[in-house]
Amino acid sequence: MLINIILGISVMLICLMFQSLLLVVSLSFYVNHHAWVESPRLGSRLLLLMSVMTLLLIGNFVQIGVWAWLFCGLDEFTDFATAYYFSCVNFATLGYGDIVMSERWRLLGPIESLNGIAMVGVSTSTLLWALQDTLRIMNQKKQIG
Repeated sequence: MLINIILGISVMLICLMFQSLLLVVSLSFYVNHHAWVESPRLGSRLLLLMSVMTLLLIGNFVQIGVWAWLFCGLDEFTDFATAYYFSCVNFATLGYGDIVMSERWRLLGPIESLNGIAMVGVSTSTLLWALQDTLRIMNQKKQIG
């Protein structure tokens, strides 16, 4: 059980570092293209928010891949596609149960779910911040104009 916790926390830290990197990249992109928010064109604002969302989603998909790589490395799955599917189910906390890992490594599933909850939460809060900032600026422009 201890090896599961050590492996799980190690992979969570890798995922946290990667998500933090994409968080900084996506927020930097938002700040560097902030003029798009002030544009009168709705498409510019949508493109900015969609770009932030896409960067954050890429982070989540890569993290799912990191977990899948671990599961393959532990010989839990013979092919990456199955490991990735299993990882998606765990990361998204769906818990279908159609595929299960061996008793030796099964604790990694719930650990990945905890990772998924945290990382999807970070992505959601970042996107919500960008949306709120966009709406605030749009409302200020509306009150001025």
